[in-house]
Amino acid sequence: MSTETGTGAGATAAARGVRDARGTAPAARSARRRGARRTGLAAGVLLTPFFALFTVAMLIPVGYALWLSLFTQKLSGLGFDGPRDVFDGLGNYADTLSDAAFRDGFRVLGGYVLLYIPVMVGGALVLALLLDTALARARRLFQLALFLPHAIPGLIAALIWVYLYTPGLSPVVAAMHSGGIGFDFFSSGGALPSVVNIALWEWLGYNVVIFYAALQAVDRSLLEAAAVDGAGDWRTAFSIKLPLIRSSVFLVLLFTVIGSLQLFTEPLLLSNSGSAVTSAWTPTMYAYAEAFQLNDYGRAAAASVLIALIAAVLSFAVTRVAHRKGAPA
Repeated sequence: MSTETGTGAGATAAARGVRDARGTAPAARSARRRGARRTGLAAGVLLTPFFALFTVAMLIPVGYALWLSLFTQKLSGLGFDGPRDVFDGLGNYADTLSDAAFRDGFRVLGGYVLLYIPVMVGGALVLALLLDTALARARRLFQLALFLPHAIPGLIAALIWVYLYTPGLSPVVAAMHSGGIGFDFFSSGGALPSVVNIALWEWLGYNVVIFYAALQAVDRSLLEAAAVDGAGDWRTAFSIKLPLIRSSVFLVLLFTVIGSLQLFTEPLLLSNSGSAVTSAWTPTMYAYAEAFQLNDYGRAAAASVLIALIAAVLSFAVTRVAHRKGAPA
């Protein structure tokens, strides 16, 4: 009897455990669903301001620019009724691409990129590597001194350099003339180096900080092992440090390419100072002149869309090269 009773009690407990397990599983699933719903609700609440701002500041202006680029203004009748918007399809794009001034802007931009990007990225890398060496002193002071020009707004920086380029006002030009150097910063041959110099002064320190932060994340045990193996500073820099911060190099390269396509403030101020820089010297200046000087908003929108497409293609190319080199950007 006792054996049967024990067996029955055990079977009853097992059955009760099965029922409890069956009851617990749906409860656990229900709790997970409630937790997932709460997480999704919290994520939606937190992301809503971003998407709202992104829509207002990015999607709507881009959509409006695309819409505006499909229309042009034409005079109706004898012109007494004023201009009216007429659907032109891709006509603004064709007119913009066939405009020699727009194409010349990309030629100028190509020369700017060939001169600016190697000096910018190479100079920032060299300065960051020098700051990261064991012999460097007063790192904080030099970081601050290099970064301070970036803290100055681009418009103010360009105005400062326009003053320093102007003969009769600039102490720099006076010192150069006293030394027998007669370089005209506003001439056709000096305008491009002048703009590159302003951009370097503004952005070099910013990229140095990025590279220096990446170098600080390098595992110091690797550097100590290289020193034990007899590697010098230059060998350590080019064989260990640079490969380990390759992703940061491509990131800076990507931002620099995009920023170069948006070149506007510096040449615009030079164009108002009697230099060889014209109102359509770069593609962004061309779009600005079409919109606010010629009042052709359709062609200005088409030029802006074309610049954005070219920036997207170049960004994709740099990203592909980064992935191919094993450094995801």
